[in-house]
Formats: sequence, C-alpha cells, structure tokens
Amino acid sequence: KIEIIPFSRKSSRGDFVFSADRLIRLVVEEGLNQLPYTECTVTTPTGHKYEGVRFEKGNCGVSIMRSGEAMEQGLRDCCRSIRIGKILIQSDEETQRAKVYYAKFPPDIYRRKVLLMYPILSTGNTVIEAVKVLVEHGVQPSVIILLSLFSTPHGAKSIIQEFPEITILTTEVHPVAPTHFGQKYFGTD
Repeated sequence: KIEIIPFSRKSSRGDFVFSADRLIRLVVEEGLNQLPYTECTVTTPTGHKYEGVRFEKGNCGVSIMRSGEAMEQGLRDCCRSIRIGKILIQSDEETQRAKVYYAKFPPDIYRRKVLLMYPILSTGNTVIEAVKVLVEHGVQPSVIILLSLFSTPHGAKSIIQEFPEITILTTEVHPVAPTHFGQKYFGTD
C-alpha cells in the first residue's frame, strides 16, 4: 500500500494545503479547458501578431461552502475577474438529507456557464441539492461543470442519475473519500 504523505492524517497542515492547492489548480485548469472560447489575434510587446484564444463572456464559479471555498483562489489565480457565487448546504447527521441555508449568485447566473466547486464528493447529496438550487435560478445542468478533488463511485453515480447532462471533473474516484479535507485545509481539525 502506498500512502500519499501530504494527504496523510499525520502530514503537516502546510504540506496538506500545498498539495491540495496543486490538485485544485489542475482541476480548475481542466474545468476552464471545457469552457467555450473564441479565437483572437494578440499583438505582442515586440509588435508581432499571435493567434490565440480568449474565453467567451458568461462564466462564473460557485463554491459550496465551506470546503468549496478552498478552490476559489485556484480559480481566481487563473481568471482574476471571474464572478463567484456561494451556496451553503448542510446535511442532517441522522437523515443525511441536505438543506440549503444560503445562496448568493450573480444576478444573471441563468446566462452563465458554472464551475461548481466542491472538493470531496462522498454521497452526492450536497451537490445534487446545489444543482437543484442552480436550476431554480435558471441554470441548465448541461452548463454546469463540477470541479472535485476526490469522488466516490456512489457519489458520482448519484449525481449523474439525477442530472445526466452535468460534467464531473475529479482527480480520483475511490470508494472512500477523505472526509477531513475542510478541517485540515482550514486548520480546524
């Protein structure tokens, strides 16, 4: 058995955050690769023309609080001016039913592509509830890209069964998800 030291319970918070931020950046960049773009010509400082691409307008991020907020800086590092909404959902410990406590989105979110940020996908209940709230605000599931670091097969399957049009990007699918992510990342463990 190989143990990934930065994600071990014994690793320092600094090592954990460093490794998590690297993974977050990779997932965010792949999520951005999924967004629509247009070709453009750029004039370099030396006066040469370069054929490049730029994102089409109308993208935003939505973090599922609190652990999803760990992914916001990675998104801002790649897209400084991107709008970011937030949603707070907590699961009842007995029933495992997710309940929405807070949601704040850009007013025109129904016209945007959404990068939904939630690092640990265990049962899928929280993400399903978040997508329902986005749909209530006019967002089509086909324009939602879920950015996750770790996912269980059950969680991913639950989301796809409920919303088959959604895109899920993750670094690993494993039967056991590291549930201590938020506590370790924010230093509240």
